[in-house]
Amino acid sequence: MTHFIFVTGGVVSSLGKGISAASVAALLEARGLKVTMVKMDPYINVDPGTMSPFQHGEVFVTEDGAETDLDLGYYERFLKRSKMSKLNNFTSGRVYQDVLDKERRGDYLGKTVQVIPHITDNIKERVRKAGEGFDVAIVEIGGTVGDIESLPFMESVRQLMVELGHKHSMLMHLTLLPYIASASELKTKPTQHSVKELLSIGMQPDILICRTEHDVDEETRRKIALFTNVQARAVVVCKDARSIYEIPRTFYEQDVDDFICERFGFDLPEANLSDWDAVCEGLFNPEFTVRVAMVGKYVELPDAYKSVNEALLHAGIKNRVKVQIDYVDAESLESQDVASVLKTADAILVPGGFGERGTEGKMQAIKYARENNVPYLGICLGMQLAVIEFARHQAGLTEATSTEFNKKTKQPLIGLITEWLDERGELQQRTDSSNLGGTMRLGAQSSELLEGTKIREIYGHSQIIERHRHRYEMNNHFIADIEKAGMKVSGYSPQGLVETVEIPTHPWFVAVQFHPEFTSSPRGGHPLFASFIDAAKKYHQAS
Repeated sequence: MTHFIFVTGGVVSSLGKGISAASVAALLEARGLKVTMVKMDPYINVDPGTMSPFQHGEVFVTEDGAETDLDLGYYERFLKRSKMSKLNNFTSGRVYQDVLDKERRGDYLGKTVQVIPHITDNIKERVRKAGEGFDVAIVEIGGTVGDIESLPFMESVRQLMVELGHKHSMLMHLTLLPYIASASELKTKPTQHSVKELLSIGMQPDILICRTEHDVDEETRRKIALFTNVQARAVVVCKDARSIYEIPRTFYEQDVDDFICERFGFDLPEANLSDWDAVCEGLFNPEFTVRVAMVGKYVELPDAYKSVNEALLHAGIKNRVKVQIDYVDAESLESQDVASVLKTADAILVPGGFGERGTEGKMQAIKYARENNVPYLGICLGMQLAVIEFARHQAGLTEATSTEFNKKTKQPLIGLITEWLDERGELQQRTDSSNLGGTMRLGAQSSELLEGTKIREIYGHSQIIERHRHRYEMNNHFIADIEKAGMKVSGYSPQGLVETVEIPTHPWFVAVQFHPEFTSSPRGGHPLFASFIDAAKKYHQAS
């Protein structure tokens, strides 16, 4: 039977519920348990796929093509043996849509449809299904206790804990211990009130994770335990760390995993955290710093590129260097001297994105990387713009662009998968696109890498599987033109769609249609990012 750990947060948002939950999951997995994780989001959007990155950060894509909360990226990066799927993230919008669809079909036989039991039953069913086949499922509720929109989730968890019983469920609550400088004192009142709010809806925490910037003495821990009805040993201090990858050891040193195993009756060997120690050792002892200029349009919010940021960090660990990311606003770059902005960069990266805004600035950065032999990595839109820039300035296709930006272009180098050029060179719409995946490619798909190419050398395999999230593709009609000019198409999908391009005469210029950042791990990195940072390291040493 699956054991469930429910995770809630109090006082303020952004305390790190996802990282705390993932760290506990990593600890339990290190003891030999099969662990999965679930994120329940209280917003009404059906999924974050249509939400602005400024609102919600990046959209993380799972292997089965679900567009999910960025916390699922943390879950996958912390777990070795479990991959997330569409079962592992759902929203209020998804739940209500499902219940209303059933009501319209008559599944409720004319009954009055209510939050209890219909909404809560749907939530409980989803949670149980996600946990099937695992020893432990860690379920995180988005938002903070007391939020009106999260109440149906809280009620569902309350019911589930009653149904599962004490030996198969527990509640972990994350809260804040603020430090009042004028009093030189940590204050426990916010934590007390947060737990009181939980108790008012019938939920008693079993573990308290107390986030703080300062050390917490034993007297304060005993005080918290006394006023919250939590065992003193289960009051866990999570002080600000140098890296999120230190948190598993922080929890291990406070016996969090022992407490959970005792509660659930698991008799297991001690956790082996040598791999996490190796990650931190590599992270905190770099040989020197390399600077990567990330040119995007959401740079005011680094969470918009969370998986890319983490993949670069992992590649730095692999190469024993510190990766400093210099965020460059693509739109601002259009009116600046590109060379003066990018002159300190050891490498340039253009990540994925949608829309025309900032694309000219991105292409100026790509041109700079191409002409000055600066290592370049393009991801998704970063590949499409690399092809357009090369076509305009090297292949003589001066009007080359994407139909995303100009529907009437005479040189549609990039277009929807449903678009094609007729014999007169005019843009048409396919009527037989169903076998090509419709208008959006999502999730894990395979690519064939050509022998003798850099991308094949980097991966070491002829066939790879990476995750996609895009609507637009390179138009195969123009492959001959760009290859004649010196850019090589080095990877194709089974349907013949362009997956990777590179410039053989450039020290390191690779761009890919997929999103390799989603499969990078701190304990192994990703071959593409590792090679990219290795090239940046060599560029730095040579300059």
